[in-house]
Order: sequence, then C-alpha cells, then structure tokens
Amino acid sequence: MIRIGKLELPAGAVLAPMAGVSDAAMRLLCHEQGAAWSVSEMLSAKGWIYSGGKNRNARELLTRLPGEGVAALQLFGSDPQIMADAAQELVSAGFDFYDINFGCPAPKITGNGEGSALMRDPQQIGRIVRAVADAVEVPVTVKIRAGWDAEHINAVEVAQICEQAGAAAIAVHGRTRMQQYAGHADWSVIREVKKRVSVPVFGNGDVRSGADALRMLSETGCDAVLVARAAEGNPWLFAEIRAALAGEDYIPPTPRQRVEIALRHFELEQQLHGERGGMLEMRKHIAWYISGMRGAARFREHINALESAEAVKAALTEFAEAAQ
Repeated sequence: MIRIGKLELPAGAVLAPMAGVSDAAMRLLCHEQGAAWSVSEMLSAKGWIYSGGKNRNARELLTRLPGEGVAALQLFGSDPQIMADAAQELVSAGFDFYDINFGCPAPKITGNGEGSALMRDPQQIGRIVRAVADAVEVPVTVKIRAGWDAEHINAVEVAQICEQAGAAAIAVHGRTRMQQYAGHADWSVIREVKKRVSVPVFGNGDVRSGADALRMLSETGCDAVLVARAAEGNPWLFAEIRAALAGEDYIPPTPRQRVEIALRHFELEQQLHGERGGMLEMRKHIAWYISGMRGAARFREHINALESAEAVKAALTEFAEAAQ
C-alpha cells in the first residue's frame, strides 16, 4: 500500500489524467482491469469559479460511476486563491483526493501560464500547492514534467518545493514541455526525484506493457507507474501489468473481446453524455479499440458516418462477429 496523507492507495499501475479520455467510463473500465486508481480529466479552477459551477462540461467531468474505485480530481490553474476556492467547493464531488496539473503541454493551457508553463516558476507552484493543501482535508498530489525544455530540467527542485508546500505525492512525466509527447521519456529524472523527496513518487512516460512497468519500477524506484496514451482503446493493459507484477502469465483479449469491451464502453459513455454525446465521444475510442484489426480503416470510416447510437452498436456487433 502507498500512503498519501491519511489515505492508503493500492500499489500498481494508475490511469493517468488525459483530457477527453479519463472520464468516469474509462476509469471504471480500467479499474475493472486492474488499475490501482485513476485521475480524472483536468478541470479549470478558474472556469469552475467564474461559471458558478454551472458549466455543463464541468458537471459531466465531475460525474462518478459506481464501482470505479479510488479516483483523484485533477485541477489546473495559476492563481493560488482561485485554486483553493475551487478545491473547497468541489469536495462534495466525492473524489478521494486532488491532483494539481503542472504538466499539461497543450499550447492553449501553457499560453495562459498554466499547466507545464508553471515549471518555469517553481515558487508560484509552491504557492499554489500550499493554498490548496491548506484549503482541504483530503490529500493533494501534483503532476509535473522533467522541466520546460532540455536546458531547464528542474523536476527535482520543483518536487522539493511541492513537498515542502504540502504535496502528499508527486507524479513525474519524464519529458519536458517542449517534447510534448514525442521522443523518449527520461526515467533518470524520475529516479532523481525519488531520491530527493520523502513522499511517494509516481513515474510516467513510455509504459506500454507489463515489462515496461516492471522496468520503470526497477530503474527508478518509483512507488507506482502511471499509464496514459497506451491505455487508449486498451484498458486491459492494466490486467497485463497486474499479471507482470504478480509474476503470472497474461492472455491478451481476442478481437471479439476487444469489440465487446468497446460496446460496453459505448453504453457507459451514453450514460454520461446522452445518446448523441456518447456517440460522438466514442468515435475516437472505437478507432483505438479496433486499431490493428483486419478491416479497421474501412470500418472506422463507415462508423463515423453513422447518425444514430443504435446503428453504431449494430455495426460494432457485426464487426465483433466477423472478428472471431
């Protein structure tokens, strides 16, 4: 078990926060496959406060489904007071702890001085963490990157500031902001952070298999691994990692099983977003689920042209039968 504040978390692999991906449906599926816990899509503290909590997209992001397990709500922003106010208001959403995003590399986020742009201002990061940690009783964790660019690798400095400010754990993505998601994650940065702080450290970057998870844990000494893009259309990656950690054999899903999980994912997305919204939300997921399968490209074009949820379900069912 991993202790963050007064909360005990199971060790293993974690579903990392991903905008437009790690909603309640994805979190539930990954938990069922063995994810130790998960982190929500990131929510703008400023957007929440300025909308008076009436933003529909934010409300959907805050939805939780029964059985999804332990989950953190990820907040982003650059104003300490607004971050603290939002955290206090959102306690009732029922998430187990908060995670603060200092890692998002998207230009629309960094352009506002938020996300990984804050890696250039470690002292402001400290002020934000302190404000949120003081405002709520649940644990507060952070997600950071190696640094802004190759010339400014400051993850250790930022991690130490976060710990001193009250962060209960630190997740480190081994890429800089300028790398975005390209190139290779530098796991040595994760290892150095782990050596220099006393709170749990979670490693992120290039974990795509059970073997990768074992290697990251061994090479960095981190307490858990975060899985992001490799889980897209592949929630059973957590079952593979769980088997690797237990020294057990792993049998991957058949093509039919992959499509059957996609159908269930579709139903969950409709619960969250309604028939039309769920159908639109699932288009990217379906493309991920069927990637590499025979006829995937043609089927993807076909399904994106369908106008009703029932038609999509029927097409997926037919595709599953043909994929046996």
